[in-house]
Amino acid sequence: MTDKFIIRFVAGVTIFVIAVVVVLNRHLIPGPAIAPSFTPYLPMLNAFLNGTCTVLLLASLYFIKQGNIKVHKRLNIITFCLSSLFLVSYILFHYLMRNDTLYGDSNFDGVLSPEERAAAGGMRTLYLGILVPHIILAAGVLPLILLSFYRGLQMQVAKHKKLVRWTFPLWLYVTVTGVIVYLMIKPYYHF
Repeated sequence: MTDKFIIRFVAGVTIFVIAVVVVLNRHLIPGPAIAPSFTPYLPMLNAFLNGTCTVLLLASLYFIKQGNIKVHKRLNIITFCLSSLFLVSYILFHYLMRNDTLYGDSNFDGVLSPEERAAAGGMRTLYLGILVPHIILAAGVLPLILLSFYRGLQMQVAKHKKLVRWTFPLWLYVTVTGVIVYLMIKPYYHF
């Protein structure tokens, strides 16, 4: 496969995934009237997957620093698969849930009143300060992950190393902040 084809493929996948996420977050495709009973467990599953990916990414870094390419490669394949599972679970959750969860919505009515906003105070600002870059970088790192993964599998070491200088810290940030975001919003989930 040519580089041009791979880049076009990665761009197409990235645009498709981002479009699906935007459409579902804006509720442009209506989900079921009643969400299935497993739906409340999806955010916890997502946090678990993100946390696991964090550990695997750090282990992968350790093993490549030790020169153990075989274990490094296996860990990255597992991490890629778990991140893909996360994406499916994330999309499924946003399809199934009709209402958005708002940080600070302590009465679970889907509206953030001035009193609730005041009660959430600086923690809401901190939450949004973590969430916004998390979302932007999650979208931005996707093509880097796909290209890094491809380059690594093809043993295009120089190109892989170049990409991973950016991919690794961004992907690590996204997985760590994914867990933090979940822990912060968890008290406001109401199913």
